[in-house]
Amino acid sequence: MSTTAQLPELQQQRVRTIFGALILVFLLASLDQTIVATALPTIVGELGGLQHLSWVVTAYLLAATVSGPLYGKFGDIYGRKIVLQTAIVIFLIGSALCGLSQNMAELIGFRALQGLGAGGLIVTAIAVVGDVIPPRDRGRYQGIFGATFGVSTIIGPLLGGFFVDNLSWRWIFYVNLPVGAIAFIVIGATLRSRAVTKQHKIDYLGAALLAGGLSSVVLFTSLGGTTWPWNSSKIVALIVLAVVALTAFVFVESRVPEPILPLSLFKNRTFAVTSAVGFIVGLSLFGAVTYLPLYLQIVKGVSPTRSGLQLTPLMLGLLVTSILSGQLITRWGKYRIFPIIGTAVVSVGMVLLSRLGIGTSLWVAALDMVVLGLGLGMVMQVLVLAVQNAVDYQYLGVATSGSTMFRSIGGSIGVSLFGAIFANRLHTELAQRLPANVQLPTTTSPAAIRALPPDVHASYVHALTAALSPVFAVAAVVSFAGFVLALFLPDVPLKRTSEGEGMGETFATPRNADSEREVERVLSVIARREERWRAYEELGANAHIDLSPTEIWALARLGELEPATPEAVTAATGVDDARLDRALGELERRGLVEETDGAYSFTPDGRRAYDAVVSVRRATLEELVRDWSPEDHAQLTGVLDRLARSLASEMPTPA
Repeated sequence: MSTTAQLPELQQQRVRTIFGALILVFLLASLDQTIVATALPTIVGELGGLQHLSWVVTAYLLAATVSGPLYGKFGDIYGRKIVLQTAIVIFLIGSALCGLSQNMAELIGFRALQGLGAGGLIVTAIAVVGDVIPPRDRGRYQGIFGATFGVSTIIGPLLGGFFVDNLSWRWIFYVNLPVGAIAFIVIGATLRSRAVTKQHKIDYLGAALLAGGLSSVVLFTSLGGTTWPWNSSKIVALIVLAVVALTAFVFVESRVPEPILPLSLFKNRTFAVTSAVGFIVGLSLFGAVTYLPLYLQIVKGVSPTRSGLQLTPLMLGLLVTSILSGQLITRWGKYRIFPIIGTAVVSVGMVLLSRLGIGTSLWVAALDMVVLGLGLGMVMQVLVLAVQNAVDYQYLGVATSGSTMFRSIGGSIGVSLFGAIFANRLHTELAQRLPANVQLPTTTSPAAIRALPPDVHASYVHALTAALSPVFAVAAVVSFAGFVLALFLPDVPLKRTSEGEGMGETFATPRNADSEREVERVLSVIARREERWRAYEELGANAHIDLSPTEIWALARLGELEPATPEAVTAATGVDDARLDRALGELERRGLVEETDGAYSFTPDGRRAYDAVVSVRRATLEELVRDWSPEDHAQLTGVLDRLARSLASEMPTPA
């Protein structure tokens, strides 16, 4: 397989253009998970429906979560191009309709439509990288997706606040239209339709049952006690529907040939524990991001833009410990301690947030958010790594996507649960603090609240603060349950492939890959340009050859082309003529190659050195996947062959 450096300039430009478009669609989908947070008080202020505030976030997350695995299968069957363009169209239609919404019911419905498109944007964009980027560069490119996902969580609330203050909340949806249209056109013009080689059976019934069951749970938690009494027939019907749908889902998944979530995975204790902890992490993250802007804008009186800035400490804390924990895991070879410490810190952060009051300074609130972010960062990065380290090769792809799916489900249900607690408590607090004849605004618009008479305003702010406190108190209890669960995480020795994990897993971006593609992505880090020099140094040491990395590389490439002229090697590799001449000259001086009529070939010593290099290179790669029993999985042979060629394709350069 060619590397990016070898491709013609026109082809390189095409790859860069495609990747730029993929980053645009990925950024749009990930931004829309958090960009509405700071706009929610204003949206509810205009459209009403305070008790349904959580559904603006929940509908999007739930639709994206359930649709993601289906898009992965659609891409395998029909090709990435048409599937990605379809997802973009659905996302843009949903965005336009969200901006045109005239009431809360319309906005929630259109957010679900937008989420259906977003699920395809995230999953398919990552899969396209595997189709168009060579293995040597794949880890770096997918790492950019991880960084993009992290950055979007930071700038989302800030951008949402900016649009509310300077334009309108509707622009948080309208801004998607021109950007998405550009991405659609670029992908249509540059991405080629790929012939499909794999046939899959799509688990439509399982997806429908999962969507129905989760939606019933979310409706139960968000509508119970507010819109409908807890003992009403509608609430009872939702409970029954949730139980029936989720039970049927388990039954279907145990019988379909390609389930969305193989039940046998839950026999693996690491997968079961990390899924539960991931659920709690999603609940904590999205719950905090959704309800903190209410406190900042109504209680502290800051603008939407400033409330977005006030959320930045939470995201920066998450970013710092995500990256740091990843580096420490690679250095120490241990990961179990991080989710244990992380969930404990998250619990402390939630306790601190539950104590926020009217007199709390913004600096104290910011420090509390930093604590929460530091804890989340120590958990999010580790969960996918732990799963990949513990499951058999045949489950590697689906376990990776399944692990991130539980985090998204946690976000969906958590936001809804917090919304029910908040709405019920606010209703009770207002009834206790204000006379029955006081006319209150029907919304939580910050402007409308500020316009209340001073005494009524003070009572309202106290009531809202009291209503938010149990939200974070419940989150603290749930987070502590996550801490207890993390204690049961097995301490499985890390496979050597964990050395391949990079920024791509820092934020555990959702994916739907088969096991072969996932192994290739993880291992591709050793073929990165910045790692190649060290890899060749180790290769020479293990082969007991006293040659520099560039000389070992020249020896390996000559062995593939022998006998060959320097011009032939240059044409095949695109390497600089002067560097190649120096390397070949040194090999000739050492008696490993000889020149005849301008073409180089091996001497007997050179042939032995070459055979040693080839043997050690293959053995090194096989050692990296030994824990996945390559002798039992023929697909791994192809992965190793591709990676071996990629490792040998470009002359190493000192870091």
